[in-house]
Amino acid sequence: MNKITLQDKTFKPYIPHAEIQAYVQSVAAAIFEDYKEETPLFIGVLNGVFMFFSDLLKAYPGPCEVAFLQVQSYSGTKSSGQVRSKMKLNKEIKNRHVILVEDIVDTGTTLASLYEEFHKPSRVKSLKIASLFLKPEVYAQPYTIDYVGKEIPNKFILGYGLDYNNLGRNLKDLYQLAD
Repeated sequence: MNKITLQDKTFKPYIPHAEIQAYVQSVAAAIFEDYKEETPLFIGVLNGVFMFFSDLLKAYPGPCEVAFLQVQSYSGTKSSGQVRSKMKLNKEIKNRHVILVEDIVDTGTTLASLYEEFHKPSRVKSLKIASLFLKPEVYAQPYTIDYVGKEIPNKFILGYGLDYNNLGRNLKDLYQLAD
C-alpha cells in the first residue's frame, strides 16, 4: 500500500484488505449468533456500504433478505449535518427483524434520521445497527451501534466503498487523510 492522491488530497495507507475482512467476519458472526433462528432483513445504506454489505452477506451463514436505501449527508470530507433521502426502501419492514447496515458511523446524523423512521411504534419487530467502522469520539447520538467491526479515530478515511468526492470507492484497502 502506497500513498495516493485524489484531486487535492493525499491519503496514506491505513487498514489493509485482509484486516478489513477479519472485521467483516466478526460482525457477520455476531449478527448470526443473535439471529440464527430468524430470517433478518439486512438494509444497506448506499452508496458507501456496497463493499462491506456484499462481503457481510457472503460471510453471513444463515437465511436473510436484502434491501437498500440511499441517503446523503457528506460534502467533501465533512458531514453537512443534513440528511437527504435519495432512494426509498422497496421492502416491507413491519414485524421484521431489521439490521440496518452502515459503512461508517461518525456523528450519527444519518443514523439518527434512519433510526427514528424505522423505530416508529409497530413498524419493526427489532432494529439493530451494524457498522464496519465507528468514530466514538464524535458519535453524538443516544442509539446503540449493536455490531461494530472496528472503532477508529476521527480522521477522514477512503477506500473499501468510502469516497472522497465520488472517488476512491473501488480501492480494496482503507486509506486515511494524510496530515
